Amino acid sequence: MKAGWYEKNGSAREVLVVGEMGTPAPGAGEVLVRLAVSGVNPSDVKSRAGRPLIAPRIVPHSDGAGVVEAVGEGVDRSRIGERVWIWNGQWKRPFGTAAEYIALPQEQAVRLPDNVAFDAGACLGIPALTALQAVAHQGDVSGKTLLVTGGAASVGHYICQIAARRGARVIATASPRRSAHARAAGASEIIDYRGDNVAERARELTGGKGVDGIIDMDLSSTAALLPQGVLAPHGKIVCYGSNVPADIPVSFAAMLWGSLTLQLFLVYELTPAQRQAALAELTRLLEQDALVHAVGASFPLDDIAAAHEAVEKGDIIGNVVLDLS
Repeated sequence: MKAGWYEKNGSAREVLVVGEMGTPAPGAGEVLVRLAVSGVNPSDVKSRAGRPLIAPRIVPHSDGAGVVEAVGEGVDRSRIGERVWIWNGQWKRPFGTAAEYIALPQEQAVRLPDNVAFDAGACLGIPALTALQAVAHQGDVSGKTLLVTGGAASVGHYICQIAARRGARVIATASPRRSAHARAAGASEIIDYRGDNVAERARELTGGKGVDGIIDMDLSSTAALLPQGVLAPHGKIVCYGSNVPADIPVSFAAMLWGSLTLQLFLVYELTPAQRQAALAELTRLLEQDALVHAVGASFPLDDIAAAHEAVEKGDIIGNVVLDLS
């Protein structure tokens, strides 16, 4: 099969290779999926750039979509021919979705409704599941005001949709070029995080109270807003990422005197109950055509380096995918 891979860390142009390698066979409890599209996420490019390799060769990318072509022992043969999307394709495994085929445990290949295109299916594993779990951690958001940082980014775009659908008032941070994208997803107000004082604008938009909750993509910058009254007393910040991997100082005084809650989570490591709930809810939303999927750019497998560079540059509005069809 044709695949993209790397055997050392480095820049995309330096280390990514496209070539032929053996097609995997499904083991017991596994399915073999012929992939149509592979999703490229920021975590994929960060892993390639500097995270220690877990095997001599890494086929990157955790997200993808395609059709089940074969099944291993113990898997119902009726799954052959089923349209599916993939989660955790390359999490703690060396071979992800940047290839024509992937073999993986059958539960990691989820039925993709016929009304959802494969390129949209390649946006679900990390962006959509992260969004669902982030909103779930905020509890009942109906009638609450949420600040969504990065409301036009791949995860934030889904968060705005899901939170607004559940009755929240969504205030999103976004650059002027991306503000319309966040508004279309359900954000009623936009804060220009580059030109505005985010905490001051959030207080203005909430009559001085502060927002009820924050769903955050970058704790390294958002932590500094907490002493500025951006979050109302007894509010909660749910965070799924940071642009700075090192330790981040968080104001104990702001957390204590505001009785604030900080919730961190990693979408790769959801509990079985969390995963099951998120998958069931996502399937329901997909079947209802209730979500808009933003695919900003599609590259052929031969241009995998360009796809990684596009994600690193961050200029594309929407998800970046590889077309493997």
